[in-house]
Amino acid sequence: MTPASLFHPAVAAWFDRSFPAPTTAQAEAWPSIQAGRHTLIAAPTGSGKTLAAFLAAIDSLLRQGLDGRLADETQVVYVSPLKALSNDIQRNLEAPLAGIRGELEARGLPDVEIRTWVRTGDTPPGERDKARRRPPHIVVTTPESLYILLGSQSGRQMLATTRTVIVDEIHALAPNKRGAHLALSLERLARVTE
Repeated sequence: MTPASLFHPAVAAWFDRSFPAPTTAQAEAWPSIQAGRHTLIAAPTGSGKTLAAFLAAIDSLLRQGLDGRLADETQVVYVSPLKALSNDIQRNLEAPLAGIRGELEARGLPDVEIRTWVRTGDTPPGERDKARRRPPHIVVTTPESLYILLGSQSGRQMLATTRTVIVDEIHALAPNKRGAHLALSLERLARVTE
């Protein structure tokens, strides 16, 4: 599958300018993700798994924005086992989001602001208040911070509109207590979004 056959032209153009071609992991995962199916991507480091997981979600948010339907609500939750990785992901999201906004401008289309937020134990209270007032579209967090968000009324309210959950490095979590704890949090999140 090519980006042009799956994504909005601005998303496809940004991808084509940034990469020579989709990786196998991306080409095989995108149709499944866009169809709303649970998708496990198992591929080597550097094979574009993170972008494979995020690009379909970004495309959906962009299309909602262009249709005037993008609400101030959280739709994507990305869970990373490492706090430092959470910060890397936010930086890795900013480049595609800025590039896609540039493509929108070049095509004379309206700007779509897709907001991201990293929520870890180090997130200052002021940032937490700001996210409560104007929820991000994409929340990047750790298993422990997801648990804390689900433990508060305001956190559950923010997460109630979640449509996509991306769990990175699941192999690092699955065989231990953190994995069991995350599985419970994901069940709680599923209940919150019903």
